[in-house]
Amino acid sequence: MSTHHSTTILVVDDQQDVREALRLMLSSEGYTIALAATPVKALGKMAEELPGLVLFDMNYSRDTTSGQEGLDLLQAMQDKYADDEIPMIAMTAWGSIDLAVHAVKQGASDFIEKPWENARLLNLIRTQLERSNATRKAAQLGALNRMQRDDNQPQGFVAESEPMQKLLEIARQVAQSDASILITGDNGAGKSLIAEQIHRWSPLADAVFVSVNMGSIPESLFEAEMFGHAKGAFTDAVEARAGRFELADGGTLFLDEVGNLPMPQQAKLLRVLETGEFERVGETRTRKVKVRVIAATNADLPAMVENGEFRRDLYFRLNTIELNIPSLAERRDDIMPLARFFLAKYSRRYARELTFSAAAENSLLQHSWPGNVRELSHAIERAVLLCSDETIESSHLMLRPGLAKSAESNEIQPLEQTERAAIQRAMDQFEGDVNQAAAALGLSRSALYRRLEKFGSKAQLDESA
Repeated sequence: MSTHHSTTILVVDDQQDVREALRLMLSSEGYTIALAATPVKALGKMAEELPGLVLFDMNYSRDTTSGQEGLDLLQAMQDKYADDEIPMIAMTAWGSIDLAVHAVKQGASDFIEKPWENARLLNLIRTQLERSNATRKAAQLGALNRMQRDDNQPQGFVAESEPMQKLLEIARQVAQSDASILITGDNGAGKSLIAEQIHRWSPLADAVFVSVNMGSIPESLFEAEMFGHAKGAFTDAVEARAGRFELADGGTLFLDEVGNLPMPQQAKLLRVLETGEFERVGETRTRKVKVRVIAATNADLPAMVENGEFRRDLYFRLNTIELNIPSLAERRDDIMPLARFFLAKYSRRYARELTFSAAAENSLLQHSWPGNVRELSHAIERAVLLCSDETIESSHLMLRPGLAKSAESNEIQPLEQTERAAIQRAMDQFEGDVNQAAAALGLSRSALYRRLEKFGSKAQLDESA
């Protein structure tokens, strides 16, 4: 696959006024324009530098009605550049729809009639370039997946315990279907890694994998982020942009932290999941995509459904198959294999040669790991940085006893009271900084704000705690 200049558009037309009009319009939109008056010159230009898109006329001076010269040029471009995924848009005179359809059947990406409407042509060009870029990214990802694919173990995922082996066996099986999958489990348990591995094991392994954290999207930008927007649709929309669904067309879309999605956005998500249809913000044209959806959450979605916080129909749409990742405390046989994996990883990163002392290994095994695999990874990286000799000791791990499960009290408190107290402690510890408190609690900022609204202001929290 050759190197593309994705903002370069090659215009092929034998009429100078047409070439000039297109050059002025497209260059004002930020594109680099290459011009050719004949098919022969067009092929010569492409041999020098591959454009991101070709806009070519169907008729030239030799034959101004049949379109055969345009079809011959299309065939020549496809024969030589079939692997380069270059969008090719045919231009036909008004009334030559049959000829345009013939060109599309032969492999043209789309067509535009002369005289064209500037807005439609610009939208067509933007759409084709976005699709082409997404296809090339998918091809690159597919090549990477082929190099990394391991039929026995996910890349970077250590799973020697019986619970994880059983989960991976189910994941491999359901990966072959197009069923929607919901991955549940505590924060830091490895939900995103499982999602990526399901994609690698699936028939879509060579297609694109698009990941989006649903809890981090501001409500006001949800539609633009997920479905895209037209140029000028809102103040900051300086150019048209494809959304996550469009970018994932033909591949896998991973919706992380889906439990943090507010109710109004849940209805919008449900529609596209059911029909594959959506409109970009600022457009009336309905677009259609086909994506395999994998969602993940640490929330108790059935409880949220019963409390009216999550749509029942969306929940059932997402969890055709549900995979629950056990916490690290529930798969303790993975603690030391994971610790050694992270030790090797960070030793390479920081050019060290280190081992664990017996005391350090004992500390790792005794810790309750409320932050799961993510906490373990951070602890090992910290120890690698702090260790000044060749052996990591318990002190280098800096495991906080306060994070371990307490055995001092067997009193069971209502869940809401426990959650309220945890939020209060986090807000106090970080002096009201919502970003830091949310990170410490394993929540998105928007999710913490919703809980603060639920429990009231900080002052009310103080009174109720």
